[in-house]
Parts: sequence; C-alpha cells; structure tokens
Amino acid sequence: MSGSETGPGPAAGPGSGVRLVVVHPDKEVLAQAAAARLLTRILDVQSVRSPVHVVLTGGTVGIASLAAVAASPLVPAVDWSGVHLWWGDERFLPDGDPDRNETQARQALLDDLVVNHGLPAANVHPMPGPTSVATPEEGAAVYAAQLAEHAPAGAATPVPAFDVLLLGMGPDGHVASLFPGHDGLAAQGTTAGVHGSPKPPPERVSLTFDAIRSAREVWIVAAGAEKAGQVAAALAGEPVTKVPAAGAVGQARTLWLLDAEAAGAKK
Repeated sequence: MSGSETGPGPAAGPGSGVRLVVVHPDKEVLAQAAAARLLTRILDVQSVRSPVHVVLTGGTVGIASLAAVAASPLVPAVDWSGVHLWWGDERFLPDGDPDRNETQARQALLDDLVVNHGLPAANVHPMPGPTSVATPEEGAAVYAAQLAEHAPAGAATPVPAFDVLLLGMGPDGHVASLFPGHDGLAAQGTTAGVHGSPKPPPERVSLTFDAIRSAREVWIVAAGAEKAGQVAAALAGEPVTKVPAAGAVGQARTLWLLDAEAAGAKK
C-alpha cells in the first residue's frame, strides 16, 4: 500500500482508541490501498474469530474501493461464508434504484462474491427502502431489529461487533447521513430515519453515532481538495454539530484514509 502515515495519536470522542492518518498520492491509489487494507483486515480477523462484520459505505471512492476488492487476487483467500456486510446509511429509494448504495455495491462487488466466492445472500444486509416499508422511520426500526439479532449477548449497544466500519465524508463534513446542524446528530438508538437531508434525496436511513462508535475500527475514506478544510477541522476536534466526522471514532482504532488533496497537500 502506497502512502504516508501520521500518528498514532489519541482520537477524540467517547471510547475512542488510537487514531492514524494515512495519506495516498491520489484517489486511485487511495481506492486500491483501501481495498488491500480491507481484505487484509478480514483475513487477519478470520485467523482468530468468526464471523466478521463489515459496514460498507457508498460514494465515489467507497464504490471504487469495492471494485478494487473485486479485482484483487486476495478475494479467494477470504472465507466469505463467514462475512456479514452492512451499511452505514442508505438513500430511501426503491430496491434496485441506481442511486442506492446497495445497488452500486452489488454491481461493483457483492453480486460477484455471491455467485463466485461463496458469500451467502443472507449475509448481505441492505437497509430497507420504500419497496418494503412506508417511511424512513419504519426502515430504521426494521434495520435496528436486524442489527440486534446479530449483536453479541450482553452488548451495550445492540449491534454486531463491527470489525471494520467504513465511512465516506462529504465536503460539509457529514458521515453516513449525519449532517452538520441536523436533528439526526442527536438521534437515540442505533438507527434513525432522516428527513430534510441537505444532500438529495431528502429521505434516508442512517446508523447513529452510538452504532458507529461501537465499532472496533472506524475507517474514514476521503478524497478531493474540497474536503481538505473539513478533514483538518475534524482532526482538530471541532464540535460534532459543526463537523460530524469528528465524532466518528472506533473503539480500538480510527483510520483516516486520505488522498493528498483531502490531506491539504500543496501541489
């Protein structure tokens, strides 16, 4: 993996572990490196326990990373029958809509894993949309129940023991569908229905900060000069109400995976 690292250092936030910032020269290398890192992490976890729970993200770099996973020679080394895949948020759109994170992820990687590499279809856990539920709140409740079914006994937060939780970050500093100054930032429980999103479409379903912060590792993947200001603000510990990404921290480790532009490197 090509890139420069800074850290380790403490990550801001409750229950946070070590924070590491890894800078790659461009978004293409970032996607390739994130894919290699994810596959290696899954293999490392599978050497000591099963199942592995991974939370996926959408966005340009997130989907490019999944496509890079699909092309990796490491794919057959993973026991995909022991991997469960979840999402951090989803647009409240019908099944199969091209703007759904799930649809894009299936096209980039998941359909191939199911058909050719033994990933059980039941291990793919998409967030419900209007095909099956009437409102984002109902979708959030259904997803919360699914998460709870896979939570360890006695877990403080009723979600699976997420080994890796991937997040993109928007130019406004949002992660999942948790936007600056939005009511969803204070949502209780593990999931929330979102209305009035400043980024279309207005209706969404999202994990809450409680769910995100329960993950063993949180990886924030960001590329582009338009994100540099919010990356710097989040790393400086700006309030979550202004920069939601500042509140996305893992129990053991928080990784910021950046390209040079998002890291604010001078050309």
